[in-house]
Amino acid sequence: MKSSASIAAPARPLAAAPERQAFLLLRTVFTVAPIVFGLDKFTNLLTDWTMYLAPVVTDVVPVPAQTIMYIVGVVEIAAGLAVALKPRFGSLLVAVWLLGIIVNLIVLGDFYDVALRDFGLLVGALALNRLSPKLSTTRRD
Repeated sequence: MKSSASIAAPARPLAAAPERQAFLLLRTVFTVAPIVFGLDKFTNLLTDWTMYLAPVVTDVVPVPAQTIMYIVGVVEIAAGLAVALKPRFGSLLVAVWLLGIIVNLIVLGDFYDVALRDFGLLVGALALNRLSPKLSTTRRD
């Protein structure tokens, strides 16, 4: 006789699983957005990203701001891929990255609206992390 713990609960359809919907929505946005923004660090089509970099960064790391943005782009692309492949780890990576962006903007002394928006994104990344252990290990997404 099998114990009730060994019997898997039947999978609910996506429409009946709001926590799964939330997981998939957050996973999608935290995969796509970092990759898009990371790629744009190489083209500057969306904005001139160097204007968001605090001058103290180029004082500490003596390379041109655009070179730093190329490095930032690679990290953001990697973070997006990490969310896609390992959402529990990737969501924490994105959250820490967003915290770094917020600190940079506060040090810059400008773009507080962007810092506040990024704080909201950081909370979303942490929410994805909280949903990830249960959902990403039960079924391959």
